[in-house]
Amino acid sequence: MNRSVRWVLSALGVAFTAYLATGGMFWTRPVDAPIVLVLSLVTYLTVTGLCIFWPTRPMTGADPRGAARPAVDGSAVTAVTAEMSRPAALPLWIALLAFAVAVVVPTATWWAAGDEGRLQPFATWSLGGLGALMAVLVVRRRSIVAWSGIAVMFLQSVMWIGIGPTLSLGAVGSAIWVGGAQIIVLLIDRAAVETAELTRLQREASEWLATQEGRRRERRVRVQRALAVAGPVLSRTIAADGDLDDDERLQARLAEGRLRDELRGPRLLDDAVRRVLEDVRRSGSHVTFLDEGGLDGLDERELAAIRAELADVLDGARSERLYIRTSTHPDTAVTVVGRSRREDGVDEDVDLWREIPRPKK
Repeated sequence: MNRSVRWVLSALGVAFTAYLATGGMFWTRPVDAPIVLVLSLVTYLTVTGLCIFWPTRPMTGADPRGAARPAVDGSAVTAVTAEMSRPAALPLWIALLAFAVAVVVPTATWWAAGDEGRLQPFATWSLGGLGALMAVLVVRRRSIVAWSGIAVMFLQSVMWIGIGPTLSLGAVGSAIWVGGAQIIVLLIDRAAVETAELTRLQREASEWLATQEGRRRERRVRVQRALAVAGPVLSRTIAADGDLDDDERLQARLAEGRLRDELRGPRLLDDAVRRVLEDVRRSGSHVTFLDEGGLDGLDERELAAIRAELADVLDGARSERLYIRTSTHPDTAVTVVGRSRREDGVDEDVDLWREIPRPKK
């Protein structure tokens, strides 16, 4: 909860409880034990002050409804959710001290006021005052103790002044205050849960939009690279109406291969890999080049090491068909397989097999 809001609420709580306790300071008739009345007021005000001002920290990592919540990155916590996080409950010993006040103060007040003064405002102030104290306990997350205090106060009041005066002089209002405080706390907790959920959804939406924007940029870069690679060949093909000589057909085939490489496996490409791939294709090999996501999580230094080893593997390879694929195996980054026809020209043999290991962390 925001500190300024908390101090305002604390000031209102002090003013309200002090107003209710003021009724016990003005005696309209002689009392049997004035010192007991004074001590009851002082005890009440002291314990109420403890309940209002005792500092507690927000319960990080806890759902406002009391359930465990998964830990989240600190950067994801906004100012709104931080201010609405659930505060820790009041220490139990202070709550039990307030419950003891609910047990002792009404009895002491009515005993000290005497038989003739028990229905006077200076003797019945505790009905409203203790209701306010129990409402404070509800706000400080000690609802069970608060409702127990209301029940004890009600029973004592019936014993000392009877059921009629109990209902008409403030006990019902005290129960309503505690019930209202309980409802407000539940609504605030629900608002905190929904605010945190909305914040999470907004963060996920922002991350999704950022991802899509990154993919759009990547697609634009790939399209520009594709136009740079295939544009001249396409222009020449259109100008010649498809009538290309052998060298132009070779250039078209190489351009198609480069274009496929840029679209299917850009993370495996650098200048050295592009050079050896073109040399392999010029020698007549058919190359299938595919990145299927096995390189996710590798940084640029690790990718550079994989590219360098891939260039070494492909340098001088003369297989008729080369298959280059990334691997999802935890120990293998890239698999290179070469196949060539046997001398009988029917079946194929594997004449190249190389697994490039995944760099160790």
